Amino acid sequence: MKRVSFRVTAFALAVACVSASQVVHAQNAAGGSIMADFTDDVDGVQKKLVALAKAMPADKMGWRPGAGVRSVGEVFLHVASDNYFIPSGMGHAMPASTGIKPNDFASVTAYEKRALSKDQIVAELEQSFAHLRAAMAKSTPASLTAPVSMFGMKSTGQGMWLLTATHLHEHLGQAIAYARMNGVVPPWSK
Repeated sequence: MKRVSFRVTAFALAVACVSASQVVHAQNAAGGSIMADFTDDVDGVQKKLVALAKAMPADKMGWRPGAGVRSVGEVFLHVASDNYFIPSGMGHAMPASTGIKPNDFASVTAYEKRALSKDQIVAELEQSFAHLRAAMAKSTPASLTAPVSMFGMKSTGQGMWLLTATHLHEHLGQAIAYARMNGVVPPWSK
């Protein structure tokens, strides 16, 4: 009896494992799983960057750690510009109101160097994340494997979304360092 019970249990477990594996494979093939993970990650970074931008005193938005280095406000606007620019390389149109044009780094620099108030910078950051998430939501299995050429490199749609997440984390770290250098404790670590 124990032998039959063991075989039934082993068979049921094998079927469950195969079924679960097929579901995971189907989700990955459909782009659902990886994009869900990227979206969750981007949402977490967005919350932290926006909270940090709101926590920075308005008079510190122009602070920079040295000559030729982005100011606090320029870091937040750089994140915003790339939230528009990177998806454009995968066929997602940028809002004309940004003034950013595909393959035109001068327009990106102009966007980032605008003299804006703290509230305007926060609004730009929030709007750029809304655009980024909308572009991510349009990803399909075909778009994830499609070749993409951007920044002088060849990648895929999935590779560009990975670059996007990496870029966001890089500048979150930079913004945290800038905040700490100005006596601002990141709100989530209080």
